Amino acid sequence: MSHEPHDKLIADDAAPKRPGLVRVDQGQWAGWYHYEPSDAFEDHTGPFYCKPDEGRGIICGFLPDVKNCNAGGNIHGGSLMTFADYALFMIAGGMDASVHGVTVTCNNEFVGAAEPGRLLTARGEVIRAGFSMVFVRGVISDGERPVMAFSGTIKRVPGGQKGNG
Repeated sequence: MSHEPHDKLIADDAAPKRPGLVRVDQGQWAGWYHYEPSDAFEDHTGPFYCKPDEGRGIICGFLPDVKNCNAGGNIHGGSLMTFADYALFMIAGGMDASVHGVTVTCNNEFVGAAEPGRLLTARGEVIRAGFSMVFVRGVISDGERPVMAFSGTIKRVPGGQKGNG
């Protein structure tokens, strides 16, 4: 693991440095942050949220419902993989706008079934951040129960180009 600080955490009442990240003030996601204007695909699959996690980095949240289910009644792997891709970028850049890029790899290991109506969270860490590539790993959990392990590589692109982050 590298020794560089990667998580750009902010105080709960401070504004994020990542453009478009807006604090939710009401409802079940109060205190979390969401992109506005949103990413249409992520919002159709999610929506997804994030917030600083008390000195532990960033935590991402997703409350899947029946639209996210497969034929067996569990959350579809594609929904989980989309959430993992979102989490890669949030873990890599935190509340800061320092990581703009595109996904090069996103590896996923399904280790448990996820159910609709249960909050899923993603936490992780940057393994290494270089000039052009950022390597991230994490786990999506239902409470304390792991649902999916993921890892990925982000190719940095200049902030003005289209990309995921």
